[in-house]
Amino acid sequence: MPSSDEETTWKQITFYLLTLAILIVCGLLLYPFFTAILGAIVLAVITQRPYDWLASKIRHRSTAATLAVILVMLAAIVPGYFLAQNIGKQALTAVSALRDNATQQRFSEYIGDHPALASRIEITSGSIDPGHAAQTTAAYIGSKLAGVLGNSFRAITQMVIMMFVLFFLFRDRHLALAFLRSLLPLREDESHELLERLGDTIFATALGRLAVAGVQGVLAGLAFWVLGVPGIILWAFSTAAFAMIPAFGAFLVWGPIAIYLGFSGHWGKALLLAIWGGVVVSTIDNFLYPILVGTRLRSHTATILISILGGIAVFGITGVILGPVAFTIAGTLLEFWRARTHPTIELSN
Repeated sequence: MPSSDEETTWKQITFYLLTLAILIVCGLLLYPFFTAILGAIVLAVITQRPYDWLASKIRHRSTAATLAVILVMLAAIVPGYFLAQNIGKQALTAVSALRDNATQQRFSEYIGDHPALASRIEITSGSIDPGHAAQTTAAYIGSKLAGVLGNSFRAITQMVIMMFVLFFLFRDRHLALAFLRSLLPLREDESHELLERLGDTIFATALGRLAVAGVQGVLAGLAFWVLGVPGIILWAFSTAAFAMIPAFGAFLVWGPIAIYLGFSGHWGKALLLAIWGGVVVSTIDNFLYPILVGTRLRSHTATILISILGGIAVFGITGVILGPVAFTIAGTLLEFWRARTHPTIELSN
C-alpha cells in the first residue's frame, strides 16, 4: 500500500498534467483568434496614455472604455478597411495587366530590342520562358488574392473579437496585470520589470516602427505620384509594409520600381526616384525612430533586425511584434538569472 507521501506526489503530478492538458486545449481554442487578441494587446499598449487621460475625464469605466473603442475604430480600423479595399482593387488591376496579352507582347518586344539584356536573362534563367513565367506568376498571385478577398467574413470576425477584447483591456487593465503578475514565477520586482519591458517593446515596435514605416510609405507614394507610377496606393502601402524591416526594407520596393523606370526608358525619373529613395525614404527612420521611441527599446539595431525577420519567418506578419517580444523576454530572464547568481550585479535600466 503506497505511503501518504507517495500518494501526495502522484496527486501533484496528476494535477500538473491535468493543468497542462487543459491549458493546451485552451490554447487550441484561442489559436484561431490569436491575431485578434495580439492586435487588441498592441492597441491597448500604444493607446494607454490617451485612454488614461480619457478615463480621468469620464469616471465610469465601462463608458470610458466604450468611447475609447469607438475612437480607435474611427481612427484606425475604418480607414484601414477602406484602404485594404483600394489596395485589393489596385492589386487585381496589376495582376490583370500582367496577364494581358498586350503587356506580355510589349515585354517580349522590349527583350527582343535589347539583345544584351536578353542574353543575361537567358544565362540567369536557363530555359525559363519569360512570357510563360510572367503569366504563371500572375495566375498564382491572382488565385491567392481571390482567396484573400474571399475571407472577408473571417476578417470581420477577427475585427469584432479584437474590439471586444480591447474593451476589456481598457476597462480591466489593472485586474489583468495583477492576475498576470500572480501567475509569473518571479519576485514582485522582477514581474514588474518584465511587464514594463514588454510594454516598452510592444510600444516601440508597434507605434515607433509602424509610424516610421507609414511616413516612409507616404514619402515613397509622393514620389510615385510625381513620377507618374501607376498603382500609387498599392506601392506606397507595400513600401510601408516592407519598411517594417529595418535598414533596407523600403529599398525592396522603390529599388525595383526605379529599375523598371530605367528599363522603360525613363532614366531621368529612375535617377530622381533613386535619389529620393536613398537619401530621404530609406534614411528618415534614422532620425524619426529615436524621436518616437527614445530609450523604450533597449536593443541593438542588429538584434531588432534579426528578431523581426525571425519572427516573420516563424509567426508570419504577427512576428513583427512577437519576434522582438520573445527577444525581450529572453534577455530580461537572462538578466534575472545573472542577478540571482551574482547578487552584486544590478539590473540594467
